[in-house]
Amino acid sequence: MKVAAVRTLRVLLVLLALAFCAYSVIDQWDATTRAFREMSWATLAGSLAVGVAGLFAWMLGWRTFLAGLGSPLPLRAAFRISAISQLGKYVPGKVWALVTQIEMAREHKVPAERSFGSTLLAVASSTASGLAVAAATLPLTSAAAREKYWWLFPLAPVLLAALHPAVVTWCLGTMLRLIRRPPLERPVGLGVTLRAIGWTVLGWALFGVHTWLLCVAVGGDGAGLPFLATGAYALAFVAGFLVFIAPGGIGAREAALTVVLTPVLPAGAPVVVAIASRVVLTVADLLNAGAALLLGRGAAREAAATGPGGPGNEPASDALVRGTPQTKEGP
Repeated sequence: MKVAAVRTLRVLLVLLALAFCAYSVIDQWDATTRAFREMSWATLAGSLAVGVAGLFAWMLGWRTFLAGLGSPLPLRAAFRISAISQLGKYVPGKVWALVTQIEMAREHKVPAERSFGSTLLAVASSTASGLAVAAATLPLTSAAAREKYWWLFPLAPVLLAALHPAVVTWCLGTMLRLIRRPPLERPVGLGVTLRAIGWTVLGWALFGVHTWLLCVAVGGDGAGLPFLATGAYALAFVAGFLVFIAPGGIGAREAALTVVLTPVLPAGAPVVVAIASRVVLTVADLLNAGAALLLGRGAAREAAATGPGGPGNEPASDALVRGTPQTKEGP
């Protein structure tokens, strides 16, 4: 019954996310087509590829936290859970991705408190490191960012300090007690935290390349543009995340990106970059989710082919958790 409920939730999430994605694109159809006409397909394909790589790096950061809490997952299982659950960010509110991730992880015998903790840590590390990236790049390259978003920059060292394992352990323990959940069996170590932050910062760098490619396509140049583009995207993403009710930070992210890029790009170009970035990264999320669904079907077919009973013939989800072979021929 629970498995059927999770599958139903997954299907509803995908359908809702597709509906909201389609609405956001249709609502800005004219602006989107104008933006794409100003860019080559090679540029769009390059920015899409780098965006997909950035999402993958962030998934590895979340997977690192989850392993540090005691639930290591094979890469395929972690990718499936992350790619499908992240469609929840396109549905208004911020809880859908978290709920779906927790329920999908249960299929791999991951306790809810570990899923909850790893997701909070991943969000905290992406927010803190994003502000740190923006604080390190924008004050020297963007007067507009200094004037409008100066109040965000001092938060970066505070949030980074809050990722120390002692602070994290206390915060998660307190939250779990408040919601009457059992405490975590093991705290997150400093090495795990640093590795996860490393993956997250790599993701920010890749998203910076994504933004820089779009900026160059509309006439941007200069030695400082890659740093400005990276900081602009990091700041815009954090600003969008802080707008709780906006699905995927829509509106707030584009506004922040436009403000920062306006002084360095030709007139009208910052809006083009903001819209193109939104659409390209939406396509990246959908491609990841599509690949994850295909991986799920492949695992189900393998489980059905081997049948019940005997070594190597356990359910696909259990095999993925333990990393044991599902068939004699392959992993």
